[in-house]
Amino acid sequence: MRKKIEIYDTTLRDGNQGEGVNLSLADKLDITAALDDMGVDFIEGGWPGSNPKDIEYFQAVKDVELRTARISAFGSTHRANIDPADDFFLTKLVEAGADVTCIFGKAWDLHVDEALRVTGDTNLDMIAGSVRFLAEATGKPVFFDAEHFFDGFKSDPGYALAALQVAVEAGAERVVLCDTNGGVLPHELAHAIREARREIPRIKLGIHVHNDGGLAVANTLRAIEEGAIQVQGTINGVGERCGNVDLTSVLGNLELKMGYQCLPEGKIEGLTALSRSVWEYVGMQGPLGQPFVGPAAFAHKGGVHVSAVQRNPVTYEHIRPEEVGNSRKVLISELSGGSNLRAKLANRYPELGDNDLVKAILEDVQDREHAGYSFENADGSFDLLVRQHLGRFSPAFLSESYTFVSTRDHTDSDADDPITAVVEVRIGDSLEMQAARGNGPIDALNNALSRALRPHFEVLAGLHLTDYNVRVVNSTEESAARVRVYIEHSFQGHAFATMGVDVDVIKASWNALVEGYQYALMESADFGTELNEIKS
Repeated sequence: MRKKIEIYDTTLRDGNQGEGVNLSLADKLDITAALDDMGVDFIEGGWPGSNPKDIEYFQAVKDVELRTARISAFGSTHRANIDPADDFFLTKLVEAGADVTCIFGKAWDLHVDEALRVTGDTNLDMIAGSVRFLAEATGKPVFFDAEHFFDGFKSDPGYALAALQVAVEAGAERVVLCDTNGGVLPHELAHAIREARREIPRIKLGIHVHNDGGLAVANTLRAIEEGAIQVQGTINGVGERCGNVDLTSVLGNLELKMGYQCLPEGKIEGLTALSRSVWEYVGMQGPLGQPFVGPAAFAHKGGVHVSAVQRNPVTYEHIRPEEVGNSRKVLISELSGGSNLRAKLANRYPELGDNDLVKAILEDVQDREHAGYSFENADGSFDLLVRQHLGRFSPAFLSESYTFVSTRDHTDSDADDPITAVVEVRIGDSLEMQAARGNGPIDALNNALSRALRPHFEVLAGLHLTDYNVRVVNSTEESAARVRVYIEHSFQGHAFATMGVDVDVIKASWNALVEGYQYALMESADFGTELNEIKS
C-alpha cells in the first residue's frame, strides 16, 4: 500500500494572481471540473469577500457534480480587536459553504510587528480565535496556512512554532508551512520541519512554497520526505512573481519515482493534457522544456541521442513519456544523424533505408539551416524537402507572381490601411489571377491565394491559417538581415507548419504560404497517410 499524499490545488486563487492571468468565472468552473476529473483532493476556489467573482464561484460550484475533489474557501485570520463572529471576511467564509476552509496567519515576527502592527500575543490570539470560530461555525475541516513560516523560523523559532501550536490546539486539521517569499533552501526547510514535528508531535503538516529561488519542487519533495502529508500548489506553477510550485512536476516525481499515491490509479496519464488545458485557460504558452509535460520534454535532436533512444529509451529518457500522457519527438536539424531521419520517417517513407538517400537529405538540411532555415518545427516544409529527394514531389500549382495595391484614402489621416493583393498561379495549362483584400499584406496574400486555388481544389475549404511568426536570422546585418517566417495551418483535424527565409519578409511569407498550400494538397491526395506520422 502506497502512502497517500493529499493534493491541494490553488490554481484558481494563487494561479490567478500571476502576471497576465485573469480567469473568468466560466474558466474557473471549467478548470474545477478538469481538476476533479484528474482526482485532486482539494480545489481552492478563491477568497470569498475579496471580489464579486469569487463570491459567485462558491455559489456556482455547488451545481458542479464533483466526484473526488472537495472545494476549499480561502481567507485570513480576523482583524485585531474584533470578535471573530463580527469579522467581515470570516463571515464570508462561513457563507461560502465550502467543504473546507483554509486561512492564513502570520508566523514571522517581522510581519506581526510591521504589517499587522500588533503584539505577538495578539497575533496568536487572532490565529486561535479564527480557527476555533470557523471550525465551530462551519462544522467542517479548517486548514491553517502559516504564512512566511520558514522566514519566521529563521528569525524567531520559538514564535514561529507557537503560531503552529495555537492553530493545532484551536482545531486546525492541517497546518501548512509556507515559504511565501520562495527563498528557503532545502536543508533549512528540512531542519524547520523536523523541529515542528518534534515540538508538536500530533501536527499534520502540509507544504506551500513559491519558486523565487528556483527550488519549489525540490523543497516540496524534501518536505514530503520530512513527513508532510499535503502539497499545495498550482498546475504549471502559475502564480505571483516567479510562481508557485508546479504540481505537474511534483505529481510526476511523487507518483512515478518516489512511490507515493497522489491521484486515483491511472490518472497520472492525463497530466500532459491537464497542463496544456490550463495553459490555454490562462492565455499563455508554456515552456517547451517544462518537465514531464512540455512539448520538448521528450524531444531528441542529437543523432547520438536518437540512435540510443531507438535501441533503448532509458538511455536518454528518465520516464516513459506515455506515463504522463506525453510523447517522444525526434527533431531534424543540422545536428541530426541518419538515425533521426529514419526514426522520424520510417513508417511514412520505408524507402529511406538507402544510406545514400539519407545522407543527401541530411546534407540538404544542413545547407539550408546554414542559410537560415530551421526544420525543427516546420514539419510541412521538411516533408516537402524529403518528397523532392524521393522523387515524390509533384506541385499542384506553380506560383507565378504577386503584387499589392493600397486602397488607403490619403485624405483621411486616421483611416486604416487596407491592402489588396493580386496573385497569379498556374494550375495545369491555365493561369489563374485573383485579388483579395486583407488586414495587412500577409492576410491579403493568403486570401487571394485561397481565392485562386479553391475553385480547383475544394478540399482547401478545410485549410485555415492559425499562426504566423517572424524571426530575424542574422540580426548583425541590421536592415539587410534575413528573416524566417513560420506559418501554421490546421487541416483535416491536424496542424502543420511551413516556413520561408528571405531578406524580404513578404517574400519569405509568400514562400511559406505557398508551401503550406502545396503540403495540404499533397496530404489530401495521399489519403490514408496521417499528418502526425512526421511529427512523432
